[in-house]
Amino acid sequence: MNRVPTVRDIMVTKLVTLRPEQPIRDAIDILLKNRISGAAVLDDKGALIGMLSEKDCLNVIANDAFHNTDPDHVSDYMSRTLTTIEPEADIFRAADMFLKNSFRRLPVVENGRVVGQISRRDVLNASRLLADAPPVPKPWSDSKYITDEVKAALADKPKPQRS
Repeated sequence: MNRVPTVRDIMVTKLVTLRPEQPIRDAIDILLKNRISGAAVLDDKGALIGMLSEKDCLNVIANDAFHNTDPDHVSDYMSRTLTTIEPEADIFRAADMFLKNSFRRLPVVENGRVVGQISRRDVLNASRLLADAPPVPKPWSDSKYITDEVKAALADKPKPQRS
C-alpha cells in the first residue's frame, strides 16, 4: 500500500439507525440483536440528530431503579452533542479523534448526510495495512492531525526485513 488509508476506505456503510420517537426499549433490543454498541439517530429527513450508545442505554436502568420511571423514547436518552468525521480524513486523524474522546464510533458525514461510520476497531484494522508500507511520506508526517504520540510510534517502528 503506498498511501495512508482514508475514512472512506474503512467506513461501514450498511448502518443500523434509530429514530428519535422509537421506544427506548425497542432501541436497546435493536442494539443487542445486532451486537452493536451504538447507533446513529436520524430525523425524518435522514439528518443526524444524535447518537445512542450502550452507555446512554444504561441510564434507562438507572432511571428505572432510582426514579421508578417509565422510559420513553430514544430522544430522551440519546447524546445530542455530536462529533463527526469526513470521509476524506486519513486514519491518523480518526485515531487522534478517538484518543481525545471516549466514544467508540464516529459517524461519517458528507454534505450534511451520514454516509457511514467508523469504529476504533476499524482504525486498528486499517493500521495493519501500514505495517508493510514504506515510512509515512510528507505531507502526512507534518500533518496537524498526527499527535506527538503517533509520530513517536512511527519513528520507533522497526523497518520490515525484506528478503
